[in-house]
Amino acid sequence: MGIGENLTRQILAAHLADGELTPGSAIGLRVDQTLLQDATGTMAFMQFEQLGVDRVRVERAVQYVDHNVVALDHKNPDDHRFLRGLAARHGVHFSRPGNGISHYVHLERFGRPGDVLIGADSHTTTGGALAMLSIGAGGLDVAVVMGGHAFELACPEVVEVQLEGELARPWVQAKDVILELLRRLSVRGGKGRVFEFTGPGTASLSVPERGTIANMIAELGATSALFAPDERTREWLCRQGREEDMRELAAEDGCEYDERVGIDLGDLGPLVAKPHSPDNVVGVEEVAGLEIAQVCMGSSVNSAYVDLALPGAILADRGGQIVHPRIDATATPGSRQIQAAIVAAGVYTQLVAGGVRMLEPVCGPCVGMGQAPPSDANSLRTFNRNFQGRTGTADDSVYLCSPAVAAVSLLTGRIEDPREYGDAPELLAEPELEPYVDDVHIFAPAGESERIEVPRGPNIKPPPEHEPLGESLEGQIATVQDDDVSTGDLAPDGVEVMAYRSNVPAIAEFTLRHRDPDFRGRIREWGGGFIIGGENYGQGSSREHAALAPLQLGVRAVIAKSFARIHRRNLVAQGIVALTFDDPADHDRAEVGQTWALPNLRDELAAGAETITCTIDADAEIALRHDFTDKERDVLQCGGLLEYLRRQAEGQGTGSGQAGEGTEPQREEAGQGIGGRAE
Repeated sequence: MGIGENLTRQILAAHLADGELTPGSAIGLRVDQTLLQDATGTMAFMQFEQLGVDRVRVERAVQYVDHNVVALDHKNPDDHRFLRGLAARHGVHFSRPGNGISHYVHLERFGRPGDVLIGADSHTTTGGALAMLSIGAGGLDVAVVMGGHAFELACPEVVEVQLEGELARPWVQAKDVILELLRRLSVRGGKGRVFEFTGPGTASLSVPERGTIANMIAELGATSALFAPDERTREWLCRQGREEDMRELAAEDGCEYDERVGIDLGDLGPLVAKPHSPDNVVGVEEVAGLEIAQVCMGSSVNSAYVDLALPGAILADRGGQIVHPRIDATATPGSRQIQAAIVAAGVYTQLVAGGVRMLEPVCGPCVGMGQAPPSDANSLRTFNRNFQGRTGTADDSVYLCSPAVAAVSLLTGRIEDPREYGDAPELLAEPELEPYVDDVHIFAPAGESERIEVPRGPNIKPPPEHEPLGESLEGQIATVQDDDVSTGDLAPDGVEVMAYRSNVPAIAEFTLRHRDPDFRGRIREWGGGFIIGGENYGQGSSREHAALAPLQLGVRAVIAKSFARIHRRNLVAQGIVALTFDDPADHDRAEVGQTWALPNLRDELAAGAETITCTIDADAEIALRHDFTDKERDVLQCGGLLEYLRRQAEGQGTGSGQAGEGTEPQREEAGQGIGGRAE
């Protein structure tokens, strides 16, 4: 009897358009669904327009407005109007501002076991809670998929996470499962991997709880997470009025995994991630007693009914306690549907009466969109990231935790161990969900789309131009960075900066503003240059602005010890050469102002050389490495993915082999699920 396949490889095989399922090798996948949000959607749609395709060529594409919702002036409203027009014209569903956070609403209304979802947001991985292979990508990659092309990536390894036992609810929660994985594996431990959750412990986790784990799998740098569909999945789809979307899928008996991790849920305690990284995880007892100034609950993780009902019950317990006078507390439901549920059940009243500020169902403080903490103070949040400055306060100190830890800490103004609280309070019963509350604010695309005009406000600027790669490449080192530079360092979060997501020249003015304030002046004076980075360069979100802004400033190459998956791809797609040190110690030789040259770059790439020659100040010589596929070498030689596709459409080659790999439009294949059937 042969060895069966795990669920991840079954879905990959059913959607395979190009390549072979060998870990690390280049593959192309047919895609069923795409997701855009407003902070990435404007640029992605403008790049989609450059493809010259009238209507999207995937079964379902959805544009959400959940990030840039603060209307300080015309910029964000203009973007929303622009996206609404583009969605109607090109066949994309449009979820209006305040309707909910993309990941949670997509789980409610569109998630389907066995599908492949590609989204221009790193937390697209949330869809894995419904056994949907959900992968975050840059906006250009999503635009190309919407245009009918395969999604390209390195075939991932598959790690089994076997869950035993049950959580000691309510004081230990699903958030503690993913924090435990981060404690063990770090923010670099998931690169090139899909985490498939198995074992009897999975049955005890609800779909929203699975969503919390799948959402934060992105913090490990992972490709995706996957929970096999079961009765909990069926129950969720029934409550959403979508039982017909249920599919019976499972890993086959005797299947193999590339690695296994075991977690006994019963052994877990409440965990907290200290500043400034999601993997800086300790037991809550190690930080108990720390004074805090703010507690923020909800957003794209921990924003389901139970996540908000527990804090409500604790505030209502023992005669109606209130938030400590020193604490500013907020709660954000994940969707309009959840907002309606907490109102109907009375949870909303409990939270408001206790002193919690109720926010609309948008990303909000998670991306620095309001509710920034005071300076020199600690903020406790149930969110997914705590990179420094993400809140909008430059010297923030954010601690990540579960709703249970947040709820008891509200009362004292200090981080508390919820196990010390005593008996759990009784939660108000969850009412019947009302899915239509979401649906009436999701607009289907128009039929006669050619008559739709798309208004473009004055802040909406086209993407920067690309230049084909020359025979050689030379530049001065404009900045030298250490490990774990985030995309938020390169294109910051917050109200001020994110309003320029549709205007690359403007957003470029904020590049590395905290890590190296003189970087922009330096590189402008020199007319361009290179960036030197450490390990895990570009960690965090999928925002391609972290590549577009450096491109605008004249960055032509980034040389690092290693790259985060999505950012590396974004650099290549925008025509920026992404190389690594053959000897990581050579990072320490880099100094601002040096001239580094790649004298034989084009020939070495065309020849398929494993190493690239680099000279420093025309004196010393070092070796650099790359992991470009044949097609990526062609993309770089063209100056970027859009120019590459244009040349392919015109029948022009680039000369370095396999030029057309993975680029044929999907057409009739679009919409096929794991069973190969068209929906």
